[in-house]
Amino acid sequence: MKSARPVNRDVTKYRFPLTAIVSILHRVSGVVLFLAMPLFLYYLSQSLSSVEQFQAVTETLTKPFPKVVLWVVLAALSFHWVAGVRHMIMDVGFAESLRGGQIGAKVTVILSGILMILAGVWLW
Repeated sequence: MKSARPVNRDVTKYRFPLTAIVSILHRVSGVVLFLAMPLFLYYLSQSLSSVEQFQAVTETLTKPFPKVVLWVVLAALSFHWVAGVRHMIMDVGFAESLRGGQIGAKVTVILSGILMILAGVWLW
């Protein structure tokens, strides 16, 4: 006899496929970029107001914590850009199959990882 009670599933046993993880990270990187935009617009405004303010912004961005924040934003930008190009390629009809989506997700992770490492090398 089956019970009508709901079944409590252990969601920690489920694994997302790489395509789902890349899709979720694409959304997360977009949110990070959106939230960082006011900060960077403020720094841009300050740096354009005078030579002294430009030097102050430059000095601020050479400290360790602002560099880490800048790297996180550059990492989000690189991932979001590569994933966006992947989506545009899929929109024109390429890599729409399951296998193509999996390969595209792997390429997205690899290319954005390389760009993140290059951003870190450039900052430090």
